[in-house]
Amino acid sequence: MPKEKKKILITGGAGFVGTNLIKLLLKKTNLHLISLDNYSSGTKKNHVENKRVKYIRGHTKKINDLIKNPKKIHSVFHFGEFARIYQSFLKMNDCIESNFVGSNAVFNFCLINNIKLVYSATSASLGNKGKDKNLSPYAFSKATNLEQLENFKKHFRFKYEVIYFYNVYGPHQISTGNMSTVIGIFENHYLKKKPIPVVKPGTQTRRFTHIDDTIEICYLAWKKNLNRHYIITNKKSYSINEVAKMFKSDIKYFPKRSGERYVSKLVSYNLSNKIYKYFGKRQLNNYISNFLKKNS
Repeated sequence: MPKEKKKILITGGAGFVGTNLIKLLLKKTNLHLISLDNYSSGTKKNHVENKRVKYIRGHTKKINDLIKNPKKIHSVFHFGEFARIYQSFLKMNDCIESNFVGSNAVFNFCLINNIKLVYSATSASLGNKGKDKNLSPYAFSKATNLEQLENFKKHFRFKYEVIYFYNVYGPHQISTGNMSTVIGIFENHYLKKKPIPVVKPGTQTRRFTHIDDTIEICYLAWKKNLNRHYIITNKKSYSINEVAKMFKSDIKYFPKRSGERYVSKLVSYNLSNKIYKYFGKRQLNNYISNFLKKNS
C-alpha cells in the first residue's frame, strides 16, 4: 500500500452497516477512516470515539467538494445509498438522488483518482433470473449501478469488489421509522409489548444474515483485492411468519406492499461475473433467543 494513501472512506459511515464496518477496520488496520454521511438514516449516536475516525456530514453527490485531498484515499466502501424496497416507492426522488446521482459521483470520484471501490449490492435484484430488478425503484437503481460498474471495468479497467447483502440484522440496526429493518421492527414492537407486524402473506422467505458475518466478508473482499462479486448470506431461510413467531408475541397482519419479494434467491452468476458464496456462522434463531432472554 503506497505510503501517501493512508485513509479509507466509508459512505454511510454513521449508519447500520457503516458503523459496524468502522469498528472492524479499527481493529484490523492501522488506517485512518473517514465517514461521509448525510444522516438520512445514520445518527450521531453511532459515532465511534477514536482519533483515527473523522465524520463528515454531506451528500455523496458532493463528494468532490467534501473530500479535499482524494490522493490520500486508498479505498472507498460505498454503503451510503437509499436502501429500502417499499420506501423507494414513497420516496422515489430520494432514492434516485442517492442511488443514481450520488453513486455516480462516488464511482467517478474513484475512477478519476484511481481509488479502490467496495460496493454493497443487494439480493433484491437477483431473483427471477434478474427480472426482480424491476420490482422497485430501489432494486432497479442497484442493478443499474452494477451495469455501470461493468462498463467502467470494460472501458477503463476499473477495479472494484461487489458484496451482495441479504437482510442484515444486529447491533446498530434501525428499529424505528421508515428505514427500519425487519428484525429491528420486530424487536421494537416486542419491547413496547405491541403485536409483531407482518406484511401479508407472511410466507415470503428471507435469508437473514448477521452484521458481523456481513462486514467480515466486506473486509475479506477488500483485503484479497481480487475484483470479484461476493454473496454473504445464511444457509437457512425463514418465512416472515416463522421469524415473527420466534418473538412469542401476538402477530398483526398488514396488506401486501408494492415491490415485495417472495423468495430470497441465491445465484452463481450476475452480469457474466461468477459470484463467490459465503455463509454466515451466526444464526437468527440464536440471536432472537438471546434477545428474549435479555429482555424478558
